[in-house]
Amino acid sequence: MKKTKASSEHEKAIVVGIGLKSEDFVEIKLSLAELEELCGSAGAEIVGSVAQVLEKYNSATLLGRGKVEEIRQLVEETEASLVIVDHQLTGVQSRNLEEAFGVPVLDRAQLILDIFAQRASTHEGKLQVELAQLLDLMPRQVGAWLGSLSRQGGGIGTRGPGETALEVDRRRIRERVKHIKLKLEDVRRSRGQHRNLRKKTKVPSFALIGYTNAGKSTLINRLTSSEVLAKDQLFATLDPTTRKLHLPELGAAVITDTVGFIRKLPTHLIEAFKATLEESAEADVLLHVIDLSNPSMKQQMDTVEGLVKEFGWDDKPVIYVFNKADQSDYQQRFQISETPRAFVSALTGENMDQLKSFMAEACRDLNWLEVELFIPNGNDNLLFDLKRESKVKSIETASQGSICRVMLSPEKMKKWNSYRV
Repeated sequence: MKKTKASSEHEKAIVVGIGLKSEDFVEIKLSLAELEELCGSAGAEIVGSVAQVLEKYNSATLLGRGKVEEIRQLVEETEASLVIVDHQLTGVQSRNLEEAFGVPVLDRAQLILDIFAQRASTHEGKLQVELAQLLDLMPRQVGAWLGSLSRQGGGIGTRGPGETALEVDRRRIRERVKHIKLKLEDVRRSRGQHRNLRKKTKVPSFALIGYTNAGKSTLINRLTSSEVLAKDQLFATLDPTTRKLHLPELGAAVITDTVGFIRKLPTHLIEAFKATLEESAEADVLLHVIDLSNPSMKQQMDTVEGLVKEFGWDDKPVIYVFNKADQSDYQQRFQISETPRAFVSALTGENMDQLKSFMAEACRDLNWLEVELFIPNGNDNLLFDLKRESKVKSIETASQGSICRVMLSPEKMKKWNSYRV
C-alpha cells in the first residue's frame, strides 16, 4: 500500500545515486551528496543512501533489477515513505519504480521544484514555480503516473499548483501554461521599464550570481545595509531583490540578488524563471559569488560558468567574489587565478572596501572601447604610455611596428585616435 500522507517534517527518504561507468565517479558521488543536502532543505530525513554505476541505463526502471530489489527491501526495513533518484526519470520509469517500492518516487528535478514551491512567497514566484511544475509534468503524463502525482497529503513533491492543476488533461495544462506565460510576460515588461529608466539615468547595475548557498543574500545585506532574507540553506532566495548602494568616487548604483544555480538545473525551471534571470542578463556587471570554504568550490564554479555561457552572459564583465574567507585556509587563495577577484567575508565585513573599489572600477570601464592601434618602431615611449593608460588585450610585433588591441577610456581615445588602424 502506497504511503501518501506523510508530512514533510517527518518524511523518511532513501536517496539513490546513479551513473554510467563512462562518467566521472567522483562527480556522481558529489551529486549524490548534494541530493542529500536538497532533501534536508525539503524537510526530509535521510534513512538510506545507495548508488549504482551501470554500463547502460535500464529503459524500464533506470536501475538494474538487483538494485531495484535491494531498494525495495531497504524501504521495508527503514519504513521509508519516499525514494528520490538523482537522475531524470521518465513517466514510465517512475510508475514502474513506484509499483516496485510501494512508495512515491521523485527524481532530482521534482525535488528541486518542491523546494522552490516551499520558498515561493510572492505571486510572481508562485506563478514561476507552477509553470515549471506544469512544464515538468507534461512529458511525464502516462497512465498511473498522473494518479501518483495527485496525492495532496503535504509530503515532498506534492506542493505547488494544487490538485486541480495536476489532474487536468494535456489540453487544460497547455491552456494554463499559456495563461501563466502571459502573466509573467507582464512582469517582464514591468521589470524592463524599470531597467530602461535606470539606463536613461545612467545608474550602473550589478547582479549577484553564483552557486546556491554561496552567501549572495548575506553579501547584498552587507553591501547595502539591507535585511534581505539570508539563510544557511539551498535556494533561500527565489525572487530577485534589487537594492541601492553607494560606490566610492562614483555614487549611486543598484545591485540585484537572484536565485542560485546548482548542478543539473532543470531546463523547465530555467524556462519558467526567465523573468527572474533577465535581471542578471540586463545587468552591466556580474558578481560571481563563490564559497571559498566549500571543498567542491571548483566544481561549483564550473557549473555556474557553464550556465553563464549557456545563457549568453559570457560577454559581460565579471568580478569574482570569493566569500567566506574567514572560514577557509589562507593558503588556498594562492591557487586562484581568476581576476579581478576579492576575498571577502560577507558575515564579518572583511575586504568590503576592496570589493566596492573593484565595482567602481568596473563601472568606469563600461564606457571604455576596444580599438586596434599601430605604433611604429622606435616609439618605445608610446608603448610605455599605452600600457599605463589602457587595458592591453594583445600586442603583436610586426616588421614596421606593433599592432596593439587595447581598451581605452573616452578621454584617452582622443590622444590615441591618430594611431588607430
